[in-house]
Amino acid sequence: MKKITLLSLLAMILMTSLLGCNAMRGAGTDIKNTGGHIENIGK
Repeated sequence: MKKITLLSLLAMILMTSLLGCNAMRGAGTDIKNTGGHIENIGK
């Protein structure tokens, strides 16, 4: 029983960390694109 609980907990932690990485990558891309648009406004 403890083994199943531990494996479930580890799986949830892994899934959360993977989703967090994708969210941060997406936020970085959005910020980069916004900066590019701001630079092009002055041209």
